[in-house]
Amino acid sequence: MHKLIYFLKKTYVPILFVLIEIGAICLYADSSPYSQARTLAASHYIAGWGDRLFGSMRSYLSLRRDNIALTERIAELESRLNAYKQMVPDNVEVELELDNDQYIACKVVSNSINHLQNYIIINKGLNDGVRIGMSVLTAQGYAVGSITNCTENFSVAASLLNTSVKVSARLSVDKSMGLFYWPGGDSQIALFTNVPKYAQIETGDMVEAIDFSEYFPDGTILGSVESAELTDDQTMYTCTVRLAADMSRLDNVILVDGHNIEQVKRLKREPIPVINAEDNNE
Repeated sequence: MHKLIYFLKKTYVPILFVLIEIGAICLYADSSPYSQARTLAASHYIAGWGDRLFGSMRSYLSLRRDNIALTERIAELESRLNAYKQMVPDNVEVELELDNDQYIACKVVSNSINHLQNYIIINKGLNDGVRIGMSVLTAQGYAVGSITNCTENFSVAASLLNTSVKVSARLSVDKSMGLFYWPGGDSQIALFTNVPKYAQIETGDMVEAIDFSEYFPDGTILGSVESAELTDDQTMYTCTVRLAADMSRLDNVILVDGHNIEQVKRLKREPIPVINAEDNNE
C-alpha cells in the first residue's frame, strides 16, 4: 500500500495531464459536427494503423504454419500430376494450356466472423485479374468464400460465414446431395440439410461442393460431418458439419476462376421455357 501511495505521489502530475488531455479531446470532439468528423477520421486512421500492425505481426508468426500448408499442397498436386502422367501413354504428347489468371494468390486484409453477414477483404483487384464470382480457397484448397465486388486493387468476398450463402453440396463418399449453409452462431459449425433419408452417412464424411454450385468448383471441400439426425417428418437428414477452413485464422488465400459459375447463375435467373405440345409434334 505504501509503495502504491509513493508511486502515485511521483507520477500524479503526468497522470493528471493525460486525464485532462483526454477530457479536452472529448470536449473538442463534441463541440461541432466538423470536430466530430475530424475526430472520427483520426480514430479510423489509428484503428487502421493498429489493424495493419497486428496483421503484420500475425502474418509473421504464422509463416511457419503457412509454409507447411503450402508444402503439403504442393506435394499433393505433384502426386496428382504424377498419377496423370502414368495414365497417359509415353507415345502420346499432351499439351496443357494454362490460364495465368485462373489461380491468384492473395492476402487477407480484413475478415469478420461475428456478424450474420460476414465478408472478407483481400489485397488483389481488377488490375490483378480478379473477377466477380471467383472462388476463395485456403492454401489447402478448402472453401472460404466467393468474390462479390472488386475495385482496382482490392476485392470483397462473401464468407462462408454469411447466412445468404447457400451452397449445393454432396457427401464425398455416398454422393447424396443437399444444401450447405451457415445458420449463424459458432464460426466453425454449419448445416448440411435436405439429405435423403436413405443416404449412408458416417461421422467424418466430407461434404463437398458440386459442379453446379454458384460459389465453388466441383469437389471443393466444405467440411466434415459431426452428427446427423432425421427431420421431424422422417424424410430428410440434417447434418452438423465442422468447416474445413479455420475462418478465424485466414491469412493467405487462393482465388480460383470458376468458368461455369456465371452460366449457372444466369440459368437460375432465367425462367424455364415452356414446351408446347405442338412443338413436340413437330
